[in-house]
Amino acid sequence: MATRSAARGFTLLELLVVLVIAAAGYALVVRFASGGVSGAQLRSAARTVAAGLREARGAAIARQESTALVLDLEGRSMEVGGGGRPRELPRRLDMKLYTAQSEIVNDRRGAIRFYPDGSSTGGRVTLASGERKLLVDVDWLTGRVSIKEGG
Repeated sequence: MATRSAARGFTLLELLVVLVIAAAGYALVVRFASGGVSGAQLRSAARTVAAGLREARGAAIARQESTALVLDLEGRSMEVGGGGRPRELPRRLDMKLYTAQSEIVNDRRGAIRFYPDGSSTGGRVTLASGERKLLVDVDWLTGRVSIKEGG
């Protein structure tokens, strides 16, 4: 009487089930771990803020009157001159505004103002997502706008 020894190892079906479960788990971990904004979205938001600041500076010089970029920190939006079309920024972005006391409207709104000679009140908009941080700086004397990596 010949006995067959039990086959050792896994079937193809068992391996496929394990791979599907592992892929689903990985997808969930990646989705929940990336609760913030991607690096590309953070850089794009910083460039958008810098472009708005440059637009406000250009408008102040062209119109020969002071013009401000108004930032809504809670609503994650900004507008040139306080009456322009609001531009939306990513909702999961952390924003902080450092500006002159005279330009702070309330806890969630403030502005950086530019004057006809190109100078400004100066300030900084900090955009962050997790550990990544970008600083959009405005020089008060020249009105120059720059983007730097935050520490």
